Amino acid sequence: MARQRGMRRLRVAAALGSLVAGLLVTVGTSQAATQGPCDIYASGGTPCVAAHSTTRALYGSYTGSLYQVRRSSDSATRDIGPLGAGGVADAGAQDSFCANTTCLITVIYDQSGRNNRLTQAPPGGFNGPAPGGYDNLANATAAPITVGGHKAYGVYVAPGTGYRNNNTNGVATGDQPEGMYAIFDGTHYNGGCCFDYGNAERNSRDNGNGTMEAIYFGNIKVWGYGTGNGPWIMADLENGLFSGINPGYNANDPSIGHRFLTAIVKGEPNHWAIRGGNAQSGGLSTFYNGARPNASGYNPMKKEGAIILGIGGDNSVGARGTFYEGVMTSGYPSDATENAVQANIAAAGYSTGSGSGGTGLTPGSTVSLRATTACCTGRYLHHTGSTVDTAVIAGGSSSTEKGNASWTVRAGLGNSSCVSFESRNTSGQYLRHRNFQLYLNANDGGSTFAQDATFCPEPGRNGQGASLRSVNYGDRYVRHYVNLGYIANTSGSNTFDSPTLFDDDVSWVVASPWAS
Repeated sequence: MARQRGMRRLRVAAALGSLVAGLLVTVGTSQAATQGPCDIYASGGTPCVAAHSTTRALYGSYTGSLYQVRRSSDSATRDIGPLGAGGVADAGAQDSFCANTTCLITVIYDQSGRNNRLTQAPPGGFNGPAPGGYDNLANATAAPITVGGHKAYGVYVAPGTGYRNNNTNGVATGDQPEGMYAIFDGTHYNGGCCFDYGNAERNSRDNGNGTMEAIYFGNIKVWGYGTGNGPWIMADLENGLFSGINPGYNANDPSIGHRFLTAIVKGEPNHWAIRGGNAQSGGLSTFYNGARPNASGYNPMKKEGAIILGIGGDNSVGARGTFYEGVMTSGYPSDATENAVQANIAAAGYSTGSGSGGTGLTPGSTVSLRATTACCTGRYLHHTGSTVDTAVIAGGSSSTEKGNASWTVRAGLGNSSCVSFESRNTSGQYLRHRNFQLYLNANDGGSTFAQDATFCPEPGRNGQGASLRSVNYGDRYVRHYVNLGYIANTSGSNTFDSPTLFDDDVSWVVASPWAS
């Protein structure tokens, strides 16, 4: 027993040493860290057996490929690596390769050296929407962010999108211990089943209780939930999303929605935990730490060792979410090791802002939003009665028109990490969507209105200003089309979903308000 305590002290000391090392970031074109998360896990005695990211290297010395894209114009592919050893993804290489065409993410490489890469998920208990029942692949440009001031892209999962590896190497099976974390967009989720990352069945089917151990993120309440309205970090253990010891409700699992969210699930014989925190700053909180669920079939576990992303173990494809990075480990990581990993993640510098600053949409400020499409650079987002449109506003415009083109930025009614826009002229009335068209309506205090009136700012998709993503339709952005306002994407059947000039139409310069 004394020897075991000594070993635990050594592991804790190693993890704390990793914490210090993980915070030392070399400033340069690659933003290379002296250590990555997987170096820290290895120092803690729980090495990574899978390491996936489209945004950065997860080992300090890693220089290999992070992911692969395929362009639609000629089906050519290109591997995208980091800017340098341990650095941020080379988004410029993707942008150059994908210029004037659409690219999909075809492979998310495994940085651990075990070749546990993720590719297009095959059919299983449920079929995906792609040919042969496969799932869709993610649009490579749908989740732009910055990491350490450098542009990068996440994996944007719309319903029907999914990745999988059913033939893995070294991933925990049976009741073996493992840990995992993922960085998600905490504002992009739904109540569909199931936005997961982690351990699943090798035949893409439901093989019974305890055959999975994956991180779940969303606000479905069918199998389990926590406090508030969600979203929640939970564990998908098959035939149950668990927020604690009991099936169904557990009071200690809070709603959590940081724009960049660290989510952790780990398990060992008759013991597991849920942890989470803000991936941009601060530490981790523990939401559950105890025995396996109080239900038949989960002790011992019967994990099968496949890896999934964006889907359920049986290929349930109804969920949405965004993934930036994640790993799976051999062994049950200590809290100290995970705390050091969290410090490394916070130091990486995840942000929605451009390298020269944020979007300028600060709650409490008043702004005007100017179109950037070449036809329309004198037009501003504006309301005429309850209809939201664009209008030409200039110095000679009436004070009423100037006020109708000015918006007070509020903390998001449906998610405080995002924003809502209150009319400068009509107090209590907000920009919101209904049937994908934009309107100005009075806040009725309901949850539907709050979601419809909340938008998450991102760097402008054409490199100018900001783009505004709907919080409850995460693949749609505020767009002007024939001078009217919509939330649009490039894959819908509506005329305003046209891909022509899409990136320009959804990019808005955040300008000084016409009405103060």
